[in-house]
Amino acid sequence: MSDLTIMEKRKLERAFGMGSGYVLDFSNRTFEEFILESVGIEIYDEKYDYASGSKANRMRAFWDRESNYLVGKLLGDIFDNWDELNHGYEKKPIPDDCIKIVQRLKTSAPVPDIDAVEPNTDDKDFETLAKSVREAIDRNEPETGLDRLHTFVTKYFRVLCEKHGISTEWDKPLHSLVGEYVKHLKSEGLIESEMTERILKSSISVMEAFNKVRNQQSYAHDNEVLNYNESLLIFGHVTSSIRFIKAIEDARRRKTAENVSANEFDDIPF
Repeated sequence: MSDLTIMEKRKLERAFGMGSGYVLDFSNRTFEEFILESVGIEIYDEKYDYASGSKANRMRAFWDRESNYLVGKLLGDIFDNWDELNHGYEKKPIPDDCIKIVQRLKTSAPVPDIDAVEPNTDDKDFETLAKSVREAIDRNEPETGLDRLHTFVTKYFRVLCEKHGISTEWDKPLHSLVGEYVKHLKSEGLIESEMTERILKSSISVMEAFNKVRNQQSYAHDNEVLNYNESLLIFGHVTSSIRFIKAIEDARRRKTAENVSANEFDDIPF
């Protein structure tokens, strides 16, 4: 269950206009669809049938029953779509206090960077895999998700390498993919400090060790599974690395788009 305080709940209820049993402009259908898309939960399940069963009461039940990560994820998605979700409700900006609540919930999760686990290509199976990895942390059971995390991060780096013209033979192990990708970043001048380069290079040997964990200490095979705390450490290292790499790739795309725009402007004949 989340650890929302009484005061935090009151602030959120005020922001969403929940006093009358509603939640913003959601109808029963759109409320159900939005939550299912955001966090993969069927809000009209009897699990959330609290008191009158209104949308507001189901939201309260969700806050009480689900983890900090899932509650923070749903609230964050609502605020990301704020202008679309309160057309009929009194127009107000998102309260700063509510944004702070979302930030607190997300950073208090066992793995703060777990939301970085998302596909870097349009692939339904890849999204299903990513969701299963996130769910292991949502259940606070990192040891059950080690094999899927390994599969996810291997595919993630394979996609990155393919995008940058790096060979990706199917027998190439995870640490080799990471090593060639880091070498590419260095050659492109995308690493600014020696310390960052060292951290990324250390990830090569870490990922090599991850191969062994996956094969000998995860549910990939009939193994004695690694303990909770070490599994959590592995999750934290891998997800923080993915978050950093995602930031590098986003910055690269923005720079490329800016260069294309500048070149188009230069071609104007006046």
